[in-house]
Amino acid sequence: MDDSDRTASLMSPAKLAQLKPKVASTPAAWLTQMAADAGHMHVKRIGELGEMLSSHAKLPGLAAAVTRIEKLADDLPDLDYSQMEPPRGLWARTLGKTKGAGLQFAHRFEDIGAEATEVAASARSLAADQPPAIERALVELEVECKAIEKIIDQGARWLQDMRNQIKVRQAAATDPQARRAVLEDSARCDILVDRLKMLRALCNSCSPVPELARAYAHRRGALLQALQQSLASELEDWVAVVAPVAALAADGKSATASLQPQLDAQRDLQKTAKKAIAACQQLLAQEQDLARNLATLNSPQFSS
Repeated sequence: MDDSDRTASLMSPAKLAQLKPKVASTPAAWLTQMAADAGHMHVKRIGELGEMLSSHAKLPGLAAAVTRIEKLADDLPDLDYSQMEPPRGLWARTLGKTKGAGLQFAHRFEDIGAEATEVAASARSLAADQPPAIERALVELEVECKAIEKIIDQGARWLQDMRNQIKVRQAAATDPQARRAVLEDSARCDILVDRLKMLRALCNSCSPVPELARAYAHRRGALLQALQQSLASELEDWVAVVAPVAALAADGKSATASLQPQLDAQRDLQKTAKKAIAACQQLLAQEQDLARNLATLNSPQFSS
């Protein structure tokens, strides 16, 4: 096998057909260019896949939803149910403390209830699922990495064979032209070594992406289900349970029945909101981790 065949074997015929390198002035220059461009189309496609995954690996509206949930969790304790208790003593009733406290309760519920309704709507409006294109892109990314690994293996064998030949030719080289050809082939080997190192680094950068992306997709699906079903439903139930009490308060009346159902609903909502905040923050951290890994796929060091 001559030098041209050995270098060309680093790429499939289909990929060679797609590759449009600059016109080389000599066969030697063409071989050098092929060594420098080994795996060019695979590198290019991985960069495109990285951009595609980056555009989808983020849940739009999540950060804004977290901010709303955090504010609601902070405001919920401000709703003071003791203001709905009947005032004690004739003097308190005479001064109308029931109506004043009740109005405060009603106004605060109006504000917090509006927040709760907004949070519920925000949770339900978040995108439902990961686009199917994400899984297809991950599968294609894995295929491209395997193709590059094959090129690395082929390149390593080519280098070993070529260097063995160079040693033999170097010992037999007696004229300047032969020695110059040996030096050119040796330099070409160095170029390919650098290229294979780059390809290996790119494969290493790709390696964690599928697992990270799939873990992110799983957590994203679980979070959306929790937000859209558990949190949104509890928010709507809480508003429905507390609204009648707030209506009494607005009319200056005290609650005649136990407020335990309202207190229980608010306690449960507070717990659910805190769990939702923690889950959202974990997903945001996963988004950032995945984004950092995807960004490396388009790093200048991997430019082909």
